[in-house]
Amino acid sequence: MNIPISFVVIFAILFLASAVKVLKEYERAVVFRLGRLIGVKGPGIIILIPFIDKMVKVDLRTVTLDVPPQEVITRDNVSVSVSAVVYFRVVDAAKAVVQVENYYFATSQLAQTTLRSICGQAELDELLAEREKLNLKIQEILDADTEPWGVKVSKVEIKEIDLPDEMKRAMAKQAEAERERRSKIINAEGELQAAEKLLQAAKMMEESPITIQLRYLQTLREVAAENNSVTLFPIPIDFFKAFLKKHSD
Repeated sequence: MNIPISFVVIFAILFLASAVKVLKEYERAVVFRLGRLIGVKGPGIIILIPFIDKMVKVDLRTVTLDVPPQEVITRDNVSVSVSAVVYFRVVDAAKAVVQVENYYFATSQLAQTTLRSICGQAELDELLAEREKLNLKIQEILDADTEPWGVKVSKVEIKEIDLPDEMKRAMAKQAEAERERRSKIINAEGELQAAEKLLQAAKMMEESPITIQLRYLQTLREVAAENNSVTLFPIPIDFFKAFLKKHSD
């Protein structure tokens, strides 16, 4: 029985189409033969046995996971909404396929619960002022929990912290009161420094009475420079001593 050459060619083409696969540089193929894991192949050209080998493609590039806003009650009983972003990638393709059903979904759910847990253990001031510390803590927990899945969490960033309107108004009043306190302290320090300088000037004038006359003349010069109609007649203080003495008698 002669088999037509065209049939052989078509069969060979179909065989090669189903057996030969090309993987990109960032892709790996987890190959199963009759249901058993035989290894990870790629990148480049790989050959599978049709109907016997099955492969699952795994992307090794870094994935950006957007964690949706989570309602959190901080340790000091303040309700806030916190969102974050997680960067992770697959480092072991076989574990990512065999050890967990869907590594992306599992990492997403774990990130949400960890974010709520860590932020709930912190006070509001710590949550606002020490983000780097909380980011590192969340990243370490996620990295340890996803290691059995062949997933490496490289970075976690808390993105937004939404406060209730009442808390925003209270914090604005607190900031305003703090600035007012600083303003009063600076003003008081200025008055203290001015008083100290005036005391030094008074002691110098007491030691040298002629400085009082010089200061008096300088004041007259400053008044005259204003181009006003005020006329000042300097009268020595000694002129009034006779009248003051007579009135006291």
